[in-house]
Amino acid sequence: MTVTFQDIEAARDRIRGQVDHTPTRHSRRLSELTGAEVWVKFDNLHFTGSFKERGALNRLMLLDADERKRGVVAASAGNHAQALAYHGGRLGIPVTIVVPEGTPFVKIDGTRRHGARVVIEGADFTGSTAEAHRLRDEEGFVFISAFDDEGIVAGQGVCAMEFLEDAPDLEEMIIPIGGGGLIAGCSIAAEAIRPELQVHGVEAAMYPSFTARRRGETPKCGGATIAEGIAIKAVGDIPFALADPRVKEVFVCQEAEFEKAVAFYATLEKTVAEGAGAGGLAALLANPDRFKGRKVGLVLCGGNIDARMLAVVLNREMVRERRLIVYRILGDDRPGMLSAMAAVIGGLGGNIIDVVHNRLALDVPAKGAEFDIMVETRDSAHADDIASALKDKGYELRMG
Repeated sequence: MTVTFQDIEAARDRIRGQVDHTPTRHSRRLSELTGAEVWVKFDNLHFTGSFKERGALNRLMLLDADERKRGVVAASAGNHAQALAYHGGRLGIPVTIVVPEGTPFVKIDGTRRHGARVVIEGADFTGSTAEAHRLRDEEGFVFISAFDDEGIVAGQGVCAMEFLEDAPDLEEMIIPIGGGGLIAGCSIAAEAIRPELQVHGVEAAMYPSFTARRRGETPKCGGATIAEGIAIKAVGDIPFALADPRVKEVFVCQEAEFEKAVAFYATLEKTVAEGAGAGGLAALLANPDRFKGRKVGLVLCGGNIDARMLAVVLNREMVRERRLIVYRILGDDRPGMLSAMAAVIGGLGGNIIDVVHNRLALDVPAKGAEFDIMVETRDSAHADDIASALKDKGYELRMG
């Protein structure tokens, strides 16, 4: 089995006019932050919110008349599901999707809105795949893998063709790896168009399946990652065979790095990225010296993140930057105590978000209280200034 650049060119002709050519933009803010020259391809702006549309449509258009009538089934954490559902609906092909338990609601709802039958089964992608195979065997569907399929890989390679048309001087490209379909297709296209370009991958530390297979090791995968779109326990056989000889480095990123990347896309680029979609930026932020001065392309491959999770990530990043901080103050439980502390904080421009009194902690005197005051600050130095002022007033405190 193989996929050639000619297959990718044919896929582009096949899907032309039915899938958006997403924009590529040079990011001055991310370039200043990292020391690299950063271009971002905004695949989060596809109609279904991720890069998956190219591969899904290409694969659906390769079905024969009998296969179209029987319909297709797939296992997906959400993005492949939405892409198949949308384009299957357009083409009149019945689509059944099996999603793992815990898949973000935004992805499940999007899949149903496009008319697909959704089955929630399996603790993870592996369990969902087993159920999809059962449905294939029992109901006669055509199984379409989210990544381990030549037609899918060829379609995903169109992403790199577009990227290099819009940013032809790229020296590095960083692409998230789950099952490997995107990086396999893009590495083939990049090799044909710009052989000197280095393609890199990024995986979540909880699911380093490509890295483990490259080392000849059994991957140790599991856990609830924010990058659920690449939470795959085993990279696909076809994508791995195609990508392994073409991919330079694979970076394994921690949860905090994915969170930071999601937050930076929101605050600096004013765009929404899901955890997996922000993987390229996570790798760049974690390895700035590796890419300093280089022309780097990041595929922002998806933006389907629950609003609640996005809010959590943004608030957690504020905590990391100490722009949201809790001052725990031990003091007397008497009238005016809280207003006096608030006066110190407000006098220095701190914005009090929340206050919690704890009168039952046994390490606090019976006539005392523990005050947890959550404050929004400008930055870490501002947080320290407020702490110093509180201490100067005689308050015993610690910062959370």
